[in-house]
Amino acid sequence: MDKIEVGEVFTISDETDVDQEVEVLAKVTLENIDYVAVSFLEDLQEDSDEDIDIFFLKIDDDGELSAIESDEEFDKVSEAFDQILEED
Repeated sequence: MDKIEVGEVFTISDETDVDQEVEVLAKVTLENIDYVAVSFLEDLQEDSDEDIDIFFLKIDDDGELSAIESDEEFDKVSEAFDQILEED
């Protein structure tokens, strides 16, 4: 997989193996690990005032996306993205 860029749209499978299109909203690197914040394209296109669900994924060395395992790691990543997304 190429480097993932903000604004890119790609398909992921959820727990039920249903394909969902997601868009990359932001990217951050912490301790030499890249993370992306993504949201379902469907939610973004609806343009409603409701809060959009944002998911954080880790990009491993092979460029594959994986879930964040620990609460500690999630909190760290979540905080970093909060700062980025607030700047807009």
